[in-house]
Amino acid sequence: MVELLTAKIVYVLGISNIVFGLLILFTCRCMLGLVVRKLMKYEWYRKFYRLHCYFWWLFILSVFLHAIFAFMVFGNPF
Repeated sequence: MVELLTAKIVYVLGISNIVFGLLILFTCRCMLGLVVRKLMKYEWYRKFYRLHCYFWWLFILSVFLHAIFAFMVFGNPF
């Protein structure tokens, strides 16, 4: 029962890794420079853009937790 719950947590954290990675990508000036420059004229995007640093922290936390739970469920692959 606990392993099933932990496996579901690993799955949800994996999805959150993808979501936070995309959020970081869409708020990064380096990756989408021309697109970001065009979107900066909109107020909603500027508010979204200000959250870039927080997306990084959430992404790092999500990857860390994902790795911990994956080791708990699947063990060390080596």
